[in-house]
Order: sequence, then C-alpha cells, then structure tokens
Amino acid sequence: MNDALILIVEDDDGLRELLKEELEDAGFRVDGVPSAEAARVTIEKQVPDVVVSDIRLPGAGGLELLAYTRELPSPPAFIAITAFGSIAQAVDVLKKGADDFLTKPLSLDHFSIAVSRSVKMRRLRTEVQRFRVLLGSEDFRGLFGRSVCMKALFDQIVHISRASGPVLVVGESGVGKELVARAVHDESNRSDGPFLAVNCAGVPAQLLESEFFGHRKGAFTGASHNRKGLFEEADGGTILLDEIAEMPVDLQAKLLRVLEEQRIRPVGARKDKPIDVRVIAATNRHLDSCIREGDFRSDLYYRLETFQIRVPSLRERGDDIDLLAARFLEQFSRQMNKQISGFSHAAVEAIRAYEFPGNVRELKNAVERAVAFCPSGDIDVPHLPRRIQETARTVTVPNADRHSFIIHDRKHALPSLEEIEKRYIRHVLEAVDGNKRRAAQILQIGRRTLYRKLDVDESYA
Repeated sequence: MNDALILIVEDDDGLRELLKEELEDAGFRVDGVPSAEAARVTIEKQVPDVVVSDIRLPGAGGLELLAYTRELPSPPAFIAITAFGSIAQAVDVLKKGADDFLTKPLSLDHFSIAVSRSVKMRRLRTEVQRFRVLLGSEDFRGLFGRSVCMKALFDQIVHISRASGPVLVVGESGVGKELVARAVHDESNRSDGPFLAVNCAGVPAQLLESEFFGHRKGAFTGASHNRKGLFEEADGGTILLDEIAEMPVDLQAKLLRVLEEQRIRPVGARKDKPIDVRVIAATNRHLDSCIREGDFRSDLYYRLETFQIRVPSLRERGDDIDLLAARFLEQFSRQMNKQISGFSHAAVEAIRAYEFPGNVRELKNAVERAVAFCPSGDIDVPHLPRRIQETARTVTVPNADRHSFIIHDRKHALPSLEEIEKRYIRHVLEAVDGNKRRAAQILQIGRRTLYRKLDVDESYA
C-alpha cells in the first residue's frame, strides 16, 4: 500500500500540512493543494488512489470536485471532510458517491485508518472490474480469445502493467505483439500518456539515434533545426521498440544507458535530458542466439527480460481459431457490404488443419480474401488461399454437417450466465474475507439477494 498516492484538498495551510505529514509518516505518497481547481490540474496529470477534500473551499466546492472525480474512467476513492457536519449532510455526500465522511476536529488516528481503508476498497473495486473483464468477455484491450493460454496472457498483462520496468514481448510473427504492448500501456498508470511504436528494422541505421533521441540544429548535414526524438515525444508514456533484434549494437549500448538512467542526449547536444518513459521491446527472434552470434548485447537482454511476456501462437489457442475466424468474417462482411452467413464444414476443417505460420495476421488476411471472393452464402474451400486449399485435400470429413460453423450458431462448451455470476460473487466474498454485508455493497445488491444467488439459507448465513 506504500505506493498509494493521496491528494489532500484543504484551504487551511496548517491543517493541510498536518494531514500530509501524518499520511507520509504512515508510508503514503501525498500531494496537497488549496483548492478544487488546483486539484483538477493535479488529477489530470495523475489520478490518485484517494482524494481527501474539504467540502467548503474557495471557488468550486468539494462536492463539485467529487462530481468531477466520479466521471473519471478509474475514479479515486473520495473522503469528504467538513467542520459543519450533520447526519443529513453525511447521507447526502455518501449518496453522491463519496466513500467516507469525516467531521472536524479530526482524530488523526481515525483519519489515517479511513484513508487506509479507502485505499484497500479502491483497489478491490479495480480488481473486481478486471475480474469481470477476464471472466466474462472475449475482448481484453483489443486482444481476443477464450483459450486457457490467452486467459493466462491477459492475467500476466494485468500484473506486469502495475510495474514500471522495461518489458520484453516475444512470439512468432503475426501473434499480436504490438497489441500486447498496447494492452500493457492501457492497463498501466501511464494510460493517459502517449504510446509510440517504432519498427527498428524500418529506420535506416544511420538515422536511428536521431530518430530515438532527437538532434540539435547543426548536429549533422541537413539538421536545419532542433528536433525531438521518439523518446522525448513519449515522455510520460510508453514506447514500443519492435524488432529490437535489428537494432545496431552501438545503439543498444545507448539504449541500455537510457533504461538505467532515464536520461537521453540528443545528437549534437552537450547535456543530458531527463525523461520518464517505459520501454517495451518486441521480437520474433531468439535473442539468446543473437547474443551468441554477437548481434545483441547480453546486458541489454538481461535488463529487458525483467518482465517477459510470451505471446502464444495461433496453433496453441485451440478453439480461438473458430472465434477469430467468425470475428473477422463479421468485420469484413460488414466492410464489403456482403451477406456471408458463415463457413462450410469443409472450409472450417481446412482452417483448423492448417498450421498458420503467420498466426492471427495470416488468418485475418485469409478471411478477408475469402469474403472478397465469396459472392454470398457460405465461404467454401475454393474461396480460401491456395495454401489452405492444399491442406483441405488431406482432410477427410465423413458425414459432415455442412453448417456446423456459422456466425449465429457457435458451438462451445461455455459456462452459463448463472454460473459466471456465482463465480464472480464468490470472488468478491473471498476478496472481503467473507464479509457478506460489504460484498453486497460492492455488488450493489441486497443481502437477501446475495444469499439467494448463492443458494444460502439466510438464517444460517
């Protein structure tokens, strides 16, 4: 909890400093501002875990600040404080979304406990929201799949996004490494900052240093003005270095220095410049082989692999291939304004039998071609690329149901909605140590409803 950020909004300078010192002594990171306007500026830079605000402030009041925070994508917990407290006012503030209500003069012990409790509850709400995504949705930050290995990937992304060190994303060509990098960025506290992706193989070697770190006017022939590099453009956010194995060895040494010191030096500059950028590197090559061949620095590799994510190939994802094919079919049928009902059984078997060395990207391109060549009805084997047609000739389909795979009748062994609901309720109960009253509050249902959904006898519970 020591990394939690607390924002205190109080126009009394003495009280603000006292509360700030109290929370800092408890191990929190703390910012303090005198007004709601200043609080909004601070929140726009970084959303805190908890906002502690006086109700009566110069200019906009605490209730206006509360309303503003409730509209944020991931709202902080909110503790309201006032010198003119009443039961009616407390009820009103809590109805408007505050998590707690304290009256002056404050008990510092009570105050510290209230903040700690609010931090825990805010993080619990965040976990609950992520659990919903992982359990009940086919999509996760632009990634798609229900296979065990993809669920594990989603969970890994969630955990790694909370850290701040560099990330190495590995996997075959076409598996979606850039989508994984974007998901890590979007799940992190840098999500409001920029995300820049650069293909290290797509920039001439002699221009890479200038592209990465920028240059000063006159640094080389043609440098007619100062120019920011990609790292400076990505300040406060994330940069993806795709095909990192193609980076020249001399530039790898400079990248390692950036990772260690979070400072860059533009070409032609005399001084370093501090930056705040998370680096995600991606490659489809085996970097240990590149190290043995002298093409990649071992010290850079060990720094990058602090957090390594391996993206599974399409061959490992089981029935995800059916889901992805149907998804792409819907997408391209809509784009091309065609009435395509699905895939013939022979086409499905051919797709399932094919190895897809190009992974998801290759599948997407194959379905786009099939939709283009299919006038209407079902996509059949002749509409698929020739390499997949060759696979179809080796597939035997006795007594096949021709319409076993169509968009509107997908056959998968999935849990019922009732079972998913029960799993989720049990997850919340575990998170609050079995406190059914608190679980019901989080789920926004009554305790009687909670007992009924769990098939629990209320008198026993």
